[in-house]
Amino acid sequence: MSAALPTRRFGRTELPIPILSLGGMRFQQSWTDLEADAITAESQRQLEATLERAVACGLHHVETARHYGSSERQLGWALDRVPDRSRLLQTKVPPHDDPEVFEAELRLSAERLGGRRIDLLSIHGINRSEHLAQALRPGGCLEVVHRWQRDGRIGHVGFSTHGPTPLIEEAIASDAFDYVNLHWYFIRQDNEAAIAAAADHDMGVFIISPTDKGGHLHTPSVPMQELCAPLHPIVFNDLFCLRDPRVHTISVGAARPEDLDLHLEAVSLLDRASELVPPVEQHLERAAKEALGEPWLCSWRQGLPSWEDTPGEINLEVLLWLHGLVEAWGLEGYARARYGLLGKASHWFPGANADPLDQQVSEAELLSVLGASPWATQIPAILRSLRARVGGAEQQRLSSA
Repeated sequence: MSAALPTRRFGRTELPIPILSLGGMRFQQSWTDLEADAITAESQRQLEATLERAVACGLHHVETARHYGSSERQLGWALDRVPDRSRLLQTKVPPHDDPEVFEAELRLSAERLGGRRIDLLSIHGINRSEHLAQALRPGGCLEVVHRWQRDGRIGHVGFSTHGPTPLIEEAIASDAFDYVNLHWYFIRQDNEAAIAAAADHDMGVFIISPTDKGGHLHTPSVPMQELCAPLHPIVFNDLFCLRDPRVHTISVGAARPEDLDLHLEAVSLLDRASELVPPVEQHLERAAKEALGEPWLCSWRQGLPSWEDTPGEINLEVLLWLHGLVEAWGLEGYARARYGLLGKASHWFPGANADPLDQQVSEAELLSVLGASPWATQIPAILRSLRARVGGAEQQRLSSA
């Protein structure tokens, strides 16, 4: 019998969802969708051991995606071997302009998962307006989903996103989705308006990748460890998210059974979140003020052009955010990974890093679009400093979560 984990009503789905969800992004053998005979027994045993521990601890919600390599195939094999009468199964399929292509991908997901009912299906990657249109238009992806729902093969439909907040709000306002998978955690709170909108529309809210995208907290920087003490940064970040009743569940990307430990520790401390979280927030905010100055923290985003309107498509907002993370909390490893992904991962991480500056883009060209920024004259030097500190290592996008 599995342990009890607190649940929350997942918005208008009415599902009682555990506050920790098992994410299938890290427990697979490969980011390539391997043929069955290429999957090793050891890899499968590790996945099944992780799933067994999750079930025993009450993580009844498991989620994966069509393009998480071998994850769907391996999870599909494991589900019968690790039964769970309370299981909620979720996968994610990207939108497509051709609904037949979308349905073929959906059908493959269902086959990989053993033909089971998909309790929660996400349209994966509503990152641009055209993706939302592909889902919503007459004859589009959602019509395919609704037909599968009528056939009993899908329960509820939501969407996942790396997109800008206004686009997320637009998708929420459509009332076409029952829940949303989005990014929101201590180091990235810019989706606050989307969280509020989801609550207003009684949608389920699932925070994705709070540990990895929340600052590589599985390998936290020394400053982050010191500033979060006596809590581990993972525990602090989990409590930060879960103390908000608008958040219903957060993803635990586990590669092995022991990866659940710190998240379970956070759950054990949840009733003390109002006592434990504010002091750590104060330490982190004080460190940021000391490193960057209050004027910067209050105005660094002011007057920045979009990456589409910046010479070389340099994504100034993301780069200046990374600058802040490095200077305030020493998140160099995280910044290095994100810097290397800019321009290499399509709509998942749009715009370019600072490499074009002084090559294809002159300082004068950059300054020409910074007239509305109070920090215009300092920004070129900041970009050069960031490039020297975290540049030079191109990243391959492993995941779209």
